[in-house]
Amino acid sequence: MSLSPIAITAIPGFCFGHYTDLDAATGCTAIVAPQGATGGVDVRGAAPASRETDLLRPENTVDKVHAVMLSGGSAYGLEAASGAIRELEAHDIGLDVGVGKVPIVCSSCLFDLGFGRSDVRPTDQAGIAAVREALGSDPGSPLAEGSVGAGTGATVGKLAGPQCAMKGGLGARAFALGPLQVGAISAVNAVGNVVDPATLKPIAGMRATADGTDIIDMEEAMIAMASQLSMPLDRTNTTISCIVTNAALTKAQATKVAQMAADAYAHTIRPTHTTNDGDTIYVLASGALDAEAGAAIPLDLIGLVATRALEAAIVAGCTEATSLYGLPAHRDCME
Repeated sequence: MSLSPIAITAIPGFCFGHYTDLDAATGCTAIVAPQGATGGVDVRGAAPASRETDLLRPENTVDKVHAVMLSGGSAYGLEAASGAIRELEAHDIGLDVGVGKVPIVCSSCLFDLGFGRSDVRPTDQAGIAAVREALGSDPGSPLAEGSVGAGTGATVGKLAGPQCAMKGGLGARAFALGPLQVGAISAVNAVGNVVDPATLKPIAGMRATADGTDIIDMEEAMIAMASQLSMPLDRTNTTISCIVTNAALTKAQATKVAQMAADAYAHTIRPTHTTNDGDTIYVLASGALDAEAGAAIPLDLIGLVATRALEAAIVAGCTEATSLYGLPAHRDCME
């Protein structure tokens, strides 16, 4: 048995949609579970902007999530989740509370205000648009990647300031291992460089000069600059991700998978989980996998496949990105 690449949109129980504003370099991405999914979360970064993460704690009573909203706009972007709630309610999706249904929408945002237009952020209307696209999408259809959705204004490699950074973006990758299906979607806006986890060669990151394409090892640069090191973009980063799987998990198990998958950040982002990043990973489990088949799959194996999927998604977020606002992307450096 081996890992086989599949489309993330082929995993049952989930649909995906983007809202993209290229002019302002911002956007949002909705991961929707119309029938609900068991959720977990792991927050490693020191500067998160998030909503409804506490209800994912295993001791709390709400056990189904109906959407995760990944958004640009920093804390302002949390407004996109309000739009998602309204659109899901309009489709009769949510937690039945007797007098109606309350959609449970978790959300995390990245900081893209310093890249495009700082006065334009994803609004409730952006959230509505992303959910509408998700609910109207065809299962298995390709999901746009790169400078779209929550990854529209994403950048990486920012130790020397924005002028020497490179374009990040949004990536989505998924694998099947026998009956198990696990996918990851990630908006990559890290302060650090992104590297290929197999070769450790740079994919995107801090450039030697503002008009060049040579990528500097950022960790070594930080050590060399130890006596005068300062971070020019304080708390203005974050890589936000969501793992989806057809496995049946408890909230505690989903949280453990999120914790294991966080290793993907360490494998692909150098440095990672800094004081200037708000790194967050959600896990949504639909439980569509046959109970007997699912019972034979160890939780650690699910966590391993999730890590592999997230590694691939982070790399794809940069390889699929396109230049914007004059900032080059990986593909520009390869020409």
